[in-house]
Amino acid sequence: MKAHLSNHNQSQRKTRLVADLIRGKDISRAEALLDGAGKKAAGAIKKLLLSAVANAKENNKISKDGLYIKKIIVGEGNSLKRTRPAWRGIARRIIKGRSHIDIVLGKKEEKIKK
Repeated sequence: MKAHLSNHNQSQRKTRLVADLIRGKDISRAEALLDGAGKKAAGAIKKLLLSAVANAKENNKISKDGLYIKKIIVGEGNSLKRTRPAWRGIARRIIKGRSHIDIVLGKKEEKIKK
């Protein structure tokens, strides 16, 4: 019951803001929060969440109502290095960050036992 997104074109710091918003929530609540988040990363995380739910339904025969977000991790991806002209002919380096996102879902019964 997992899903992984590689090299999302946004920095880890900005993506973690959205990930922290939905960590530990049930699926329907997380979808509602992502719809109203107003951040670029919210669309990618929602698509990844729906993929994880589809994986759980197809592989483990678990309905959407019995799941919650057990773990969501945002890690560092490959960075793009660019240059920009600066004062007196100097080239300044611009590093555009990317992020990897992992979502792990769990059953609600496990959440209640712990």
